[in-house]
Amino acid sequence: MKVVLDICLVFLMLYSPGVLSLSTHVAVIYPQDPVLRMGSNLTASCWVHPDLGVHAGSLFWTLNGRQLPSSLYRVLSPSNLSVTLAGLNASRQTSGDNLVCHNHKGHIMAGSCLYVGMPPEKPVNLTCWSRNTKDLTCSWAPGGKGETNISTLYTLKYKLRWYGKEKECEDYSHTQPYYCSITRDLHLFTPYEIWVEASNQLGQATSDVITLDILDVVTTDPPSGVTVSRVGQLEDQLGVRWEAPPALKDFLFQAKYQIRYRLEDSQDWKVMDDVGNQTSCRLAGLRPGTVYFVQVRCNPVGIYGSRKAGIWSEWSHPTAASTPHSERLMSGSCDSKSSGDSNSTLRRELKQFFGWVRKHAYGCSSISMKLYDQWRVLMQKSHKARNQVLQGDKS
Repeated sequence: MKVVLDICLVFLMLYSPGVLSLSTHVAVIYPQDPVLRMGSNLTASCWVHPDLGVHAGSLFWTLNGRQLPSSLYRVLSPSNLSVTLAGLNASRQTSGDNLVCHNHKGHIMAGSCLYVGMPPEKPVNLTCWSRNTKDLTCSWAPGGKGETNISTLYTLKYKLRWYGKEKECEDYSHTQPYYCSITRDLHLFTPYEIWVEASNQLGQATSDVITLDILDVVTTDPPSGVTVSRVGQLEDQLGVRWEAPPALKDFLFQAKYQIRYRLEDSQDWKVMDDVGNQTSCRLAGLRPGTVYFVQVRCNPVGIYGSRKAGIWSEWSHPTAASTPHSERLMSGSCDSKSSGDSNSTLRRELKQFFGWVRKHAYGCSSISMKLYDQWRVLMQKSHKARNQVLQGDKS
């Protein structure tokens, strides 16, 4: 609070004309720098030293630079002028509102900072995560309607659940969103109790206590080395590859990945949830001749046997690639009858192809996918040749 008072004093000295030296004690305001609840009433008095020969009736008051109406004043004595403020609103800033007493020439006689706000309510939404098990960061939000409008101190406290003494986090953010990071003396395989205390000059409040094991709240860096490339000449597919987060390479865990992708001219992402723990995936059903942006993220599930779901990492930086142009679209031919016959033939050939794969590939997905790719390329060439024949017949 001392820093806040200094700020208020500097404001009074820098932004008001004709400031008289406070060392002369020419005047004082009582109460000095009060802390009040919103809606409170305040009567402040400006006492002027009798030796100045200044009558209280010649003084006037300002609040944040605006002169207060004389109807709020009362002359208590030749050297004492009071002002009464009813139903005070919250302070405009945590450094306080400036209540100033002036002489008839506008010179400052004395000043006081008013701190008007509310006591804190119980902090809420306390959430913690650990990046690669190396630290523990917790965030929270003010309770109730939010800010108290006066300087409020938030303290994150923690201790081992069954033993150990209470400790305080040291590395805080000082603006919303509030968070604090614990970067040393952390223990794995042992649950912690964590809570937040909020306090100001009007009261204090404590959040609910949460209990967690660091291994249950691990997140990691986004997957690295993300590449997106074409799958041969397949016009509706792109292949995506990435590397597991290197910070967790020495940990026993089962990674889970998600992919999301969007069109170049769209902000709507489509998410693939069923990628599993593999580090490659194929996107199918895409538009031919189209640029796509792709991102990947990781969830380190089950580190050292943890049964909790884990926490998703941030998304990787977007990586872009385009699908090949469709030969059929470029040919410019359109025959509804032949198109219908072609689709019927395509469905029949697909059924025959996958029937053969099930009979001969013995469930090996990699073999069936490779054969399917070869078959798709042959089919595209066949369609291209058929379109060229149709165009020759028409000409």
